[in-house]
Amino acid sequence: MMEKILIIKLSALGDFIQALGLMRAIRHHHKQAHITLLTTKPFKNIAAESGYIDEIIIDKRPKFYDLIGWLDIKSTLNKAHFSRIYDLQNNERSCNYFKLFKKPKPEWVGIAKGASHRNTDPQRTKGHAFDGHKQTLKLAGIDNIEIDNLAWMKSDISHLNLPEKYAMLIPGCAPSRPEKRWSAHNYAALAEKLNDRNITPIIIGTKDEAEARDIIVKHCPQALDLIDKTSIKDIVSIAHNALYAIGNDTGPMHIIGATGCPSIVLFSNASNPIKHAPKGHNVKVIQEENLNDLSLDKVLNTLEL
Repeated sequence: MMEKILIIKLSALGDFIQALGLMRAIRHHHKQAHITLLTTKPFKNIAAESGYIDEIIIDKRPKFYDLIGWLDIKSTLNKAHFSRIYDLQNNERSCNYFKLFKKPKPEWVGIAKGASHRNTDPQRTKGHAFDGHKQTLKLAGIDNIEIDNLAWMKSDISHLNLPEKYAMLIPGCAPSRPEKRWSAHNYAALAEKLNDRNITPIIIGTKDEAEARDIIVKHCPQALDLIDKTSIKDIVSIAHNALYAIGNDTGPMHIIGATGCPSIVLFSNASNPIKHAPKGHNVKVIQEENLNDLSLDKVLNTLEL
């Protein structure tokens, strides 16, 4: 009988991108297995295109009072007859899903009480979540885990008419977290410096960064405005050929960092880079207690321009 494996990874964008390396390692460890992913709708297409997953179940994340919703997911999980579950979410919700399985329960690799491969090491949460997951997967005999460089995630970006030499600027972050933003005026000054060195600044972000875009373009008209014009796949393809990427602590930097693009991520004291910095082979972090105090020269020196 074919081995049936379930991976649980529900959110969020940066965490999901980093979890792809874990999924790849699980796929390699269970080469002949049928692997199902329990995730949320925003990540369905990424997972399907990765090649690491055979089947996807969309978790509707029922509220605690939604009895029908909980009964539905309980039925779905038990009917599948999984032999092992890898919990890459490791939160209260995913631990509650462990409780939904009938006895004898399948093997469970995670932190749920009663799990066959339970990680109780307090060091698991001291550092980055990715490293904590690596530690947990090692309990199940899986090691040699690296961040996925997303080389399989391709997009036709010919219509963007990108210049030969360019750097990506990611001036945004969650609108509710302004303390995590380096000012748009600083990005504008950086754009000018890049342009002076014949490197075209490319501005990446959502419509929430329209104001920052306007400031940057006003000071550096040569900057290429791609605000609200790129998909996740586009960002990956752009990053693979970028000279640099400079941005705040935000989801797109986790995508870009994974590709190997030389990336500089700007942190305030609002978050801890030891736990939350993007993973990748060419990621550098600059942290200031207050990003208003971060000088342009410090960023330029880190870029080694």
